[in-house]
Amino acid sequence: MTSPSFAELDALPTEELRELAFTRAREHLDVRFFWSLLKRLPDSENASELDGAPNTIGPIVDEAVALFREFEGHGYGDQEPVLRAKFIDYLQKHR
Repeated sequence: MTSPSFAELDALPTEELRELAFTRAREHLDVRFFWSLLKRLPDSENASELDGAPNTIGPIVDEAVALFREFEGHGYGDQEPVLRAKFIDYLQKHR
């Protein structure tokens, strides 16, 4: 089974890219991926102030997932091109 090319991934809707990338990141327990996305979301200014101490990791991931659930079915605003690029890049790097 071959991995999708950039063109194939780019042809997918943003929400489908998000679902694929989230599934892959969950499989790899990739907190960094979720954190990098959290910082890109609108209204995430406060998130960049969190210290990232080990006892705050659980709430950070929970908050990131909750934020993305809120975005499901909604527009991503001005950040959509950046988020699409991150989803595609992640999917290509983690085949």
